[in-house]
Amino acid sequence: MTDIEIVRGARSEKRLTAVDYINGIVNGFIEMHGDRYFGDDAALIGGIGRLGKRAVTVLGVEKGKNTKEHIKYNFGSVHPEGYRKALRLMKQAEKFDRPIICFVDTAGAYCGVDAEERGQGRAIADNLFEMTDISVPIISVIIGEGGSGGALALCHADRIWMLDDAYFSVVSPESCSNILWKTTDKADVAAKALCLTSEKLMELQIIDKVIKSGSVKKLKSELEKELLVLSKVSKDRLLDDRYEKFRKIGYDWS
Repeated sequence: MTDIEIVRGARSEKRLTAVDYINGIVNGFIEMHGDRYFGDDAALIGGIGRLGKRAVTVLGVEKGKNTKEHIKYNFGSVHPEGYRKALRLMKQAEKFDRPIICFVDTAGAYCGVDAEERGQGRAIADNLFEMTDISVPIISVIIGEGGSGGALALCHADRIWMLDDAYFSVVSPESCSNILWKTTDKADVAAKALCLTSEKLMELQIIDKVIKSGSVKKLKSELEKELLVLSKVSKDRLLDDRYEKFRKIGYDWS
């Protein structure tokens, strides 16, 4: 597929969503609600469960699969209270020494006036800042769309994985085309220039692993193996490695 075809495929209603991956990978999942400040955001699902024999905290951006669910989950566009809920649960995970798994599928954070009034930019920035020092393993998996700061707020992780037909980008191809050429007609050109596919991001060493789409069993196995590896790393080394990982992004590997 071309880059723009991958982007469009990542938006398909036929794809597995965060709920599907949580139900297929995590046993005994118990969802938690609210940011203890404003309210609960349905688009950001969070809670605790077990991956194999290990207790984990799980976060996922949910889009839904039909019009009714899209409205319920705000098309996967998270409000500031959703990001604050995520941070609350990540801090709780650190307190109880639970690894964190994030399933990311969003075109971007909700950009309405009410979200801005409630501190959308600050909520995303707080997540990025705080995740730098959370002393438990964090694995983020982009299962569909990985758009802009809305995705980054859950991707400051020790490992960033992608499905082979997902995308991860600072901006959507349509928005990029509109900014540069005042039209969305060149979205295909923008998609190619953005290097947003799993293959290209792997070459640039921005992501760490590519997983075949739809293989829930394979993803579960890979997560169990990686958490076993990360559990043996000291907390100081874990944080140092995470810091260095993001320091290296943008380095000219040629």
